[in-house]
Amino acid sequence: MSRVKRNRGKKRIFKVILLFILLLIVGVGIYGFSLYNKAKSTVNDRMHEQIESIDTSLAKDKLKNKERLYILLLGIDAEEGEKGRSDALIVLSLDPKTDAMKIVSIPRDTRTEIVGKGIEDKINHAYSFGSEDMAVATVESFLNMELDYYVSMNMDGFQELVDELGTITVNNDFAWGDESYQFPEGEVSMDGEKAMHYVRMRKQDPEGDFGRNKRQRQVIEGIINEGASVASVTKVGTVVDVLGDNMRTNLDFEDMKALLANYRDTRKRTGEYQVQGTGTSIDGIYYYVVDEAERQKVKQLLEEN
Repeated sequence: MSRVKRNRGKKRIFKVILLFILLLIVGVGIYGFSLYNKAKSTVNDRMHEQIESIDTSLAKDKLKNKERLYILLLGIDAEEGEKGRSDALIVLSLDPKTDAMKIVSIPRDTRTEIVGKGIEDKINHAYSFGSEDMAVATVESFLNMELDYYVSMNMDGFQELVDELGTITVNNDFAWGDESYQFPEGEVSMDGEKAMHYVRMRKQDPEGDFGRNKRQRQVIEGIINEGASVASVTKVGTVVDVLGDNMRTNLDFEDMKALLANYRDTRKRTGEYQVQGTGTSIDGIYYYVVDEAERQKVKQLLEEN
């Protein structure tokens, strides 16, 4: 794991799947039983969605026995009226026995077989063809491993969350601007619309999609930081509604409580990795090609202690 960067207490990507439940726990202490019921109803009736490619009964057994879990995070980017693509794909490995978490990002242009379509295409197109079910199956095939849970979030939901919370602050790596906003180097405060401009920029970033993925993580972290503030607690009910409209997962409310109770310390030992490959043009289309050796390396990284 020479390429894995370990950071104690700095990486907060794990909280993206627990963002809403953490906010709800704070809110329960203030608003009591009615908010708890609202949260439970929102998760189970509006967010919860089973898919055929994951046997959730097996995942629940692993969760109950506090075994290592593999969770796919999907950030869905779509224009109004379109289905969209999963432009952010992150696999989490959570091991409560060693209090370790590994975060693996898969570049959206990665060329692989789209399970259920029988074609080679960009991995982020799997969601366009078959929603979360095909996206999960395709990532499982790409890494030759089984996933336990998935969480998908509409990127526009981030905009709504930021607007509900007020503003967020991120630490911008370099100065740049577009037709609407300027982003100086250093701390930048943003409302929802400005935050979306921030995460969607790619052409001016020397790291391309990799830089874009980093900014997505920064916005998520900014939402978490603002959501944890006392001033935001009064907005918990509205935040729950926003998440109910924009988040889908096969985690039910009881699963989320168990995950929070038994897996939260996996943040103590965090490793982060970006799948490595080579950019190439095939029939005039750009792809990111990952060889079999790299896929095996990533699988071992996720599975090892």
